[in-house]
Amino acid sequence: MTPPRLTKLELQIMEALWTNGALSIREIQQAFPAKGRPAYSTVQTTVYRLETKKALHRAKKISNAHIFEASITREAARGKLIDDLLSLFGGRVQPVMSHLAETGKLTLDDVNRAQVLLQKLAKKEKPE
Repeated sequence: MTPPRLTKLELQIMEALWTNGALSIREIQQAFPAKGRPAYSTVQTTVYRLETKKALHRAKKISNAHIFEASITREAARGKLIDDLLSLFGGRVQPVMSHLAETGKLTLDDVNRAQVLLQKLAKKEKPE
């Protein structure tokens, strides 16, 4: 299943679940910093939207409170976000890499780690 496209608020809610495990809507809301915390009803609506997108699911019910768990991994959500970003550049990585290098957000250490990863992936793809 392809991970759904998530908004900033949806990603913040998912981050609360990935970090803390199964939570009620109230607990998800409380995971936000007090300053700028969204209203309970906003979190509730967004959680139900995430449930429709199959990004999370109801794990159990305690009294009248539903407990929600993430259905997708953090890595899958990040991958979808990066794929969506790259699609803005026609799937090309070079403009993004250039920008990251020019702004100092891409370091030589990052490049070296990527090179090691690419070499490992290339070894896996070679038929023996």
